[in-house]
Amino acid sequence: MRLYINIDHVATVRQARLTDEPDPVRAAVLAELGGADGITIHHRQDARHISVRDVELLGRTVRTGINLEISSNERMVDLAVSTLPMQVTLVPEKREEVTTEGGLNLTSASVRGSLAAGLGRLADAGIRTSLFIDPDAVSVDETKALGADAVELHTGEYANAVGDREKATELARLAEAAARADAAGLAVHAGHGLTYENVVPVAALPLIEELNIGHSVVSRSVFVGIERAVREMKEIVEGAPGRVRRPGEWAPPIGF
Repeated sequence: MRLYINIDHVATVRQARLTDEPDPVRAAVLAELGGADGITIHHRQDARHISVRDVELLGRTVRTGINLEISSNERMVDLAVSTLPMQVTLVPEKREEVTTEGGLNLTSASVRGSLAAGLGRLADAGIRTSLFIDPDAVSVDETKALGADAVELHTGEYANAVGDREKATELARLAEAAARADAAGLAVHAGHGLTYENVVPVAALPLIEELNIGHSVVSRSVFVGIERAVREMKEIVEGAPGRVRRPGEWAPPIGF
């Protein structure tokens, strides 16, 4: 099981003040040090969080691999072809949505046409491709017909399910879609709305080989990371050159 960490919401905090911190590039490096198998970023057409500059810098910095989420808009595909991420996941996008609300509507001829054009250009550039879809047979079959390499199953309905019976129903949908995709020769990924509390049943599905998780991880990092950040800042301040220390008072370690 590969774990890709989505760092979009590090950029969301930065954009709230239109400043240069927190830096998604630094977040990506720390995520890799923490064991992430890859970094996921969603560059939206309105650039509400991840910017073009972020995409370019992350492409030069990330060592594990980037999964770039974009719409099939021609300008977005141009960016992918110019930056050559390891993988591109084509996703639906509405300007008014807070977050992605569901999978691609693959029953729409216009959507399929746009995806086909984008997938062709990405394949020609040597970029691995995935489609973000709802866990149903039609979406899996259309993904195969369009020529993508993988599906990413939308786990939002599972994450929002209430009660054991509803969760079991949604989990069964994910399992069935994963089996259908695997039988069709597609790699199977999953993501959206997964948290520390609900991820285990999805991670236990044997045919899912990659999870994309972002908001919950970034949210938790606010609490488990802030203490360390404060401590390190205090150590840096007290260990600044020229500070007079009494015998026995803390001194910065060699190489700090």
